[in-house]
Amino acid sequence: MINDQMRPVASLLLFLNFCMYVVLLGIGGWAMNEAIDHGFIIGPGLELPAHFSPIYFPMGNAATGFFVMFALLAGVVGSASCISGFNNLRTWSRESNPATVTVATVAWTLTVLAMGFGCKEIDLQYRNASLMALEAFTIILSATQLLYVALLSAPVY
Repeated sequence: MINDQMRPVASLLLFLNFCMYVVLLGIGGWAMNEAIDHGFIIGPGLELPAHFSPIYFPMGNAATGFFVMFALLAGVVGSASCISGFNNLRTWSRESNPATVTVATVAWTLTVLAMGFGCKEIDLQYRNASLMALEAFTIILSATQLLYVALLSAPVY
């Protein structure tokens, strides 16, 4: 359990992470909606192409589908971990801290996984400005969530 002097820092990081996870969900939801509305459509009697991917996103490259799906998953779990963190800040007890650290660590792990697909998407290069913003938020979130987990896991001396 962190000491009382670090409680405002934890509150700030938690609020920042929650806002960024909500933005991540917003941009990821927009990308998923675009893919569903403007995705690959095949007529009756036609066959699928040889290199067809069921995770097709018309506004990015080959990594976009995986990146958006894992970014949405990280956003949902990250938002839930922030809600757990708000409860931990409210009670501020040793009993609620292990659960909060565990959920925050799972959220950080999923965020790092999404960041890996975002880095692959950057490497493949073809993407639009909204996907660039999603990549930037994912990279920043992986760092701030790690700071939050490290702050909660720090021993008290």
